[in-house]
Amino acid sequence: MAKRVFLIVLDSCGIGEEPDAHLFGDHDCNTMKRISGDPAYRNDTMRRLGLANIDGQAYLGPVDAPIGAVARLREASMGKDTTIGHWEIAGVQSDAPLPTYPQGFPEEVLEPFRKATGRGVLCNLPYSGTDVIRDYGEAHLKTGDLIVYTSADSVFQIAAHEELVPPEQLYEYCRIARNILTGPHAVGRVIARPFLGTCAADFKRTANRHDFSLEPPAETILDALKANGKTVYAIGKINDIFAGAGITEYVYTHGNTEGMQRTLEALDKDFNGLCFTNLVDFDMLYGHRQDIHGYASAFAEFDGWLEGFIQKMGPEDVVMITADHGCDPGDDHTDHTREYVPLVMYGASIEPKNYGTQPTFAAIAATIADLLDVPYTCKGEVLQ
Repeated sequence: MAKRVFLIVLDSCGIGEEPDAHLFGDHDCNTMKRISGDPAYRNDTMRRLGLANIDGQAYLGPVDAPIGAVARLREASMGKDTTIGHWEIAGVQSDAPLPTYPQGFPEEVLEPFRKATGRGVLCNLPYSGTDVIRDYGEAHLKTGDLIVYTSADSVFQIAAHEELVPPEQLYEYCRIARNILTGPHAVGRVIARPFLGTCAADFKRTANRHDFSLEPPAETILDALKANGKTVYAIGKINDIFAGAGITEYVYTHGNTEGMQRTLEALDKDFNGLCFTNLVDFDMLYGHRQDIHGYASAFAEFDGWLEGFIQKMGPEDVVMITADHGCDPGDDHTDHTREYVPLVMYGASIEPKNYGTQPTFAAIAATIADLLDVPYTCKGEVLQ
C-alpha cells in the first residue's frame, strides 16, 4: 500500500527493439544503448535502482543488490506513438493502430476543414516542424492559408503565425479539425503549432503549442482513481494526451527541467493518489532530431535530479519510471522506434525484485491500482 505514486515517463527512452519491430519499419534500434556510448551519459542513480539488471541491459553493468524493483515491458498495442503508449501505460490496449498519413490528408478531411475555417491549406505532407515554417511560413503570411502537416505519428498539425492567427483562434481551428477527424480519420492528436518571426530565416515556434487529443476508448487507471476520490495530478503534456479524462489537477511545462521541478514540488503537496509526469525533451528535442549527445546529456540531468527526489520521498511514496516508446537518435530515420521500455520502481513498500519481461505496459496500471487500493481491471499483471 502507498499513499502517493509518482509515475514519470521519460518520453521515448526505449531499451531495445521488440521482436515485431520490422513490422513498424524499424531495425537495429535501441535508444538507451545508443545514448550510453556518449561521454555525457550518466546513470548512477538509475543503475543503483536496477536499470542495468533489466533484461537485455547487461551492457550497462548490473549491480549485485539493486534497491528498486525492475521489469522490461513489451508493448501489446499496435503502435509506437505517444498516445497509444500512454493509453497502454494507463491500462488500455489498442488492437489497431491510429491512422497515419504518409501522403498527406485526403480531400474528405481537407474540404470540410477549409469550409469551416474559411482558410486555405498549405503543405499537407509529413514534415519537420521547424522545416515546415521555414518552407511555408512566408506563403502563409502572404495568403492567410494555414500550414497543415503531419509526421510518422497519428497527428494533424496546424502551424500559424501568432500575429496573423492569434493562438486562441488557432486553438479554435484545431477544435474544428478535431471534430472532423473522427471514425476512420480519428487521429491521436490535433496539435496547434504557433510561431513568430518576420521571414524564413528567423521563424521560431513559440511556447503556445496545444494538443487536442482523442479520448481513450475505455476506462483508464486515471478514471478509476478519480472515481474513487483520489488525486490525479498531471504534469507536462499528460492532460493533453488523455484529453483531460481522469485528471483532477494539471500543470503544463516548458521542457524537462521545469517538469522535474514541478514533480519535486509535488512531494510537498498533501494528496492521496497519482502524480503523472511526462518529460518530453528526450523525444521532441533529441530523439526526433537525431541528437545523441543532447539525449545523453538530458538523461544525465534526469539521473542527477532523481537522486535528490528519492532522498526527499516519504515512507508512503512510490516512484515509477518508464517510457512510452523508443526514438533511437542514431538509427536511419527520425521517427519513433518500436522498443521495449524500462520500468524502475522504488519506495519503502517496494521489494527489490526483477520481474523479467512483461507482455504489456499495462502492468504499470495494474500495479498502481494495487498500490493505491483502487479496483481496476486490465490485462497487466500486478508487480508487487
